[in-house]
Amino acid sequence: MSIKREWTTPIAAGAFLLLAVTGLLMFFHAAPELAEEIHEWFSLVFVAAALLHVTTNFASFKRHLSQRRAQVLIGIFALILLASFAPLGEEEDEGPPFAAPVRMLAKAPLTEVAQIAKSSPEQLIAHLKEKGVAVQSAQQSLSELVGDDLRKQVHFMQVMLEK
Repeated sequence: MSIKREWTTPIAAGAFLLLAVTGLLMFFHAAPELAEEIHEWFSLVFVAAALLHVTTNFASFKRHLSQRRAQVLIGIFALILLASFAPLGEEEDEGPPFAAPVRMLAKAPLTEVAQIAKSSPEQLIAHLKEKGVAVQSAQQSLSELVGDDLRKQVHFMQVMLEK
């Protein structure tokens, strides 16, 4: 079975469009959780489609690689890729601007979070239990209960405020 350009080019183009839009949404912290999942999984589709596209257009690809401009541009991207693996420092990824206050609030005991949510600790715990969070004590923090994943923390903070 031969690989056809009629398939590889539109699949690569479609996957590129999908990744470009979801990537921009992620960049501006406006992507819904599903868009982020789709972005991650379809990056695999894009890589496969790009490899198949290169395979079906190998003569053209080879011709491009023989040109100095293409070699320099690809070299620049290769250097950026290598640089992306370099550590930036001791601090963990800060994330979006709201990440620091969310992480700080997520470390507070539920008794303190209940005050902010204008609820009693008992009501807050009952509401979290309804949503499947195994709370043992009002002294536990949200980060103890759901982990350090920022998305989960934000989600459960919304749950605590929705009463």
